[in-house]
Amino acid sequence: MKYFLLYIKQTLRFVLKPLSFIPAIVMMCLIFNFSDQNADTSSALSYQVGVEVLSVTNEVLDKGWTDDHISDLSEKYQFYIRKLAHFSEYCLLAITVAFPLYVYGLRGFPLVIIAGMICVGYACLDEYHQSFIAGRSPQKRDVAIDSCGVLVGIIITRIVGWTGRMTIFRPLANKKEARS
Repeated sequence: MKYFLLYIKQTLRFVLKPLSFIPAIVMMCLIFNFSDQNADTSSALSYQVGVEVLSVTNEVLDKGWTDDHISDLSEKYQFYIRKLAHFSEYCLLAITVAFPLYVYGLRGFPLVIIAGMICVGYACLDEYHQSFIAGRSPQKRDVAIDSCGVLVGIIITRIVGWTGRMTIFRPLANKKEARS
């Protein structure tokens, strides 16, 4: 029975480990779909996100803003909303790429290099892809912002991974050492 359970555990790991890359693939598809929008659709989405965020801010902070004022603020800050979206989506992409690599044992500087190359490479391809979309154009500034998001995402993954190994999963490592 003990060997059967060990076999089941190893089989599950063998099957589930490769599936850890699915969130990265989903994130890449999401980014591609956002980039595939024409300029008008993309601007309208950014505007709407701004309106939603500012409406929630108005309610939470009890600012007393009118709908017209919220609309004006959304237009005024649309550039920053778009750039924050770039940063955020690539930060999430980096986490979803770096975490499975971390699970497979890639640590330290090699993790930063490999995950960084994958994510920044995708950012470059994404900007190139935008050159084929009506009203859109590739921006070096966007790749730089994306790259900053990537770096932050990889750092978050390293911190969470290291913290987990030093706290939550430390007892498991100690049990393995005691059995040896």
